[in-house]
Amino acid sequence: MLLAKQWLTNAREIMTKIEDTQMENIQKAAALMADTIEAGRWVHTFGCGHATLPIEEMYPRIGGFVGFHPMVELPLTFFTRITGEMGVHQFVFLERVEGYGKEIMKGYNFDSRDIMWLFSHTGINNVNIDIALDAKEKGMKVIVFGSAAEAKGKITRHSSGKTIFDIADLAVDTCVPIQDASVTLKNHQDKIGSLSTMAFVTAVWMTVTSVAEILAERGVKLYIHPSHNVPGDTTAKDRLEEALAEYKKRIAGV
Repeated sequence: MLLAKQWLTNAREIMTKIEDTQMENIQKAAALMADTIEAGRWVHTFGCGHATLPIEEMYPRIGGFVGFHPMVELPLTFFTRITGEMGVHQFVFLERVEGYGKEIMKGYNFDSRDIMWLFSHTGINNVNIDIALDAKEKGMKVIVFGSAAEAKGKITRHSSGKTIFDIADLAVDTCVPIQDASVTLKNHQDKIGSLSTMAFVTAVWMTVTSVAEILAERGVKLYIHPSHNVPGDTTAKDRLEEALAEYKKRIAGV
């Protein structure tokens, strides 16, 4: 069980580092998002591959609330068949195709009051950079979560010459080593035990709870997804329907 404890130690160190170094930027990001949600607009969320997991964790989710709009492009996330159709080879190719992100953006309507919240561990792949550049052109603020410090010096794959962190109005560093995997395994070159998803989810909930705190203090009603598994809670279904009705109302303009 020594490797299990090693991974747990590594994860705790990352969480502590996020707390020690990123609270200021998390609070800044939360304040911007609170303004957007209070205005009835959207915080759009986007990532590729495993960077879609923090998006799915955020909304729709018990304890999440209306205001976050998940943009999950199926060919960039559904590669769990591994080989064959929609496999890993296709995914790796597609996330590096310049121009694909601009085509994704054509499927939605945006407002300059919106925010684009992007998740990328390395920040060098073309789809995310396309999305960030297009969002900036549309007047949106771009907030990026990823391994910002570790990604410095990495060469972008985009013709703009920029990484996603270069484009961001605000970046929160997930503090994960660029290799991501963190535990050395005997007789193997490659490490095991990745940390980026855990770090993303940690930073997401630190941010989302901060957004909720700001809005609650302003007296703004939040449409929160309740748990429908609590015995005796007879109004959970009604509260969920209320939240979904609010989402439908807002999404009609997206």
